[in-house]
This record gives sequence, structure tokens and C-alpha cells, in this order.
Amino acid sequence: MNALNAKVLGELKEIIAQLQDDPNVRAVIITGEGPAFVAGADIKTMLASNLSEVEEFTRFGQGVMDDIEKLNKPVIAAINGFALGGGLELALASDIRLASTESRMGFPEVGLGIFPGFGGTQRSTRLIGKGHASELIFTGKHITADEALGIGLVNRVLPPNQLMNEARALAKRIASQGPVAVAHAKTAINQALQTGLDNGLSFELDAVMKAFDTEDQKEGMTAFLERRKPQFRGQ
Repeated sequence: MNALNAKVLGELKEIIAQLQDDPNVRAVIITGEGPAFVAGADIKTMLASNLSEVEEFTRFGQGVMDDIEKLNKPVIAAINGFALGGGLELALASDIRLASTESRMGFPEVGLGIFPGFGGTQRSTRLIGKGHASELIFTGKHITADEALGIGLVNRVLPPNQLMNEARALAKRIASQGPVAVAHAKTAINQALQTGLDNGLSFELDAVMKAFDTEDQKEGMTAFLERRKPQFRGQ
């Protein structure tokens, strides 16, 4: 069920670092092997851990989610089954969430005497608002993909056999755009969640200027005027 233990989190951290520096990758899809996206953290390991070990594990998990959120390429979560606890937090760290009709999402941690610690309280509140986040976290209930769509937790719901095709089509469309512009746009969108409007607008202006001062900008605008498809090089 793809439990998020230290080994899996470590592997995620390593591959995200590799993707950060790979100019050939312009969009990323995260999905689960088998019947689950991620069914949560490894409870057996957590139960056997002392406070110091739990703090270290939680801090590491938060760091991995931050790495995903700050990756300089858009990340699509293709939620193919259970996305519970740390699994939902992994989806929340992604930029776009697509869900299978068979998926179920939730934060069951309160039933274990704990609560989400990989950024779940923070990102869910920012994405779906305090009321919906509170209900999910306080009750520990699982919700369907349609319910998740209704509260803005996911972007779209698809039949299981269409989920990955749609995720790949979306990734391909993103990858066809100017990669420098997309990277700066992602940073500016993330900044909007961290600051007030005035500071956000200042950050956006700086990011726009960085994107404008590129070969991709010249190629994109020239291609538009010449009525051809742009050939972006990420420069």
C-alpha cells in the first residue's frame, strides 16, 4: 500500500533532487503502485519509535514534502486509490491533483491519537479552507473522489482506466510550454500562499522580469508572430 516509511521518503527525496537538475524533465507525475496512491505512514515503525525518533522522522517527512512543493517543475498527483494520512499530504504537496473514481482520501490520524504532521494541517487549510480541513482532520473520515472535487481538494475525477492517460496528457501540455516561465510561475503561485497581496505582487513582478529576460521569451513571442510552434530550450 506504499506506506511512507523512512526508506520510501529517502528515495523520494533523492529522485526529486535529481529531477530538480534535469533540464530534460519539464513535468512530473506521482502515482501509486497497486491499489493505493499512498495509504499513510508506517504505523508499526512509528509505534516502536521514541519521541526523538518521531521528531526526526516528522521533520524529514516535512522536508520531503517541501522539496516536492518547491521543485522547479510542476508536479501532478495521479491519485489511483487510497490517499490517506501521509499519502494525502503527498498529494497536497503536488501542484495539481487528478483522482480516480475509486480513490478515497482522508486524514485518519486522530483515530491513532495523533494528527497530520507532514504539512497536512497547513496545506489542507490553505487549499480547501479552515472548515473543510477541520472536518477532515477532526473526524478522520474518508471521502470519495467526488466529495474531494466538491471541496476543491482535487482538480478532476476520472475513470480508473483514464487517469494516467489524462495525467500524461496534462504533463505533455505543460512540458510544451516555456520551462523557465513555468518554473517562475510555480514559484510565484507558491509565494501567494506565504505572503500578503502587496508582497506577492512585488514577488510576481520580479519573477516576470526574470522570465522576460530569456531566450525562451524571444522564441515564444517570435513563434507566435510567425504562426509556428515555439521551440523552447529552457534558456
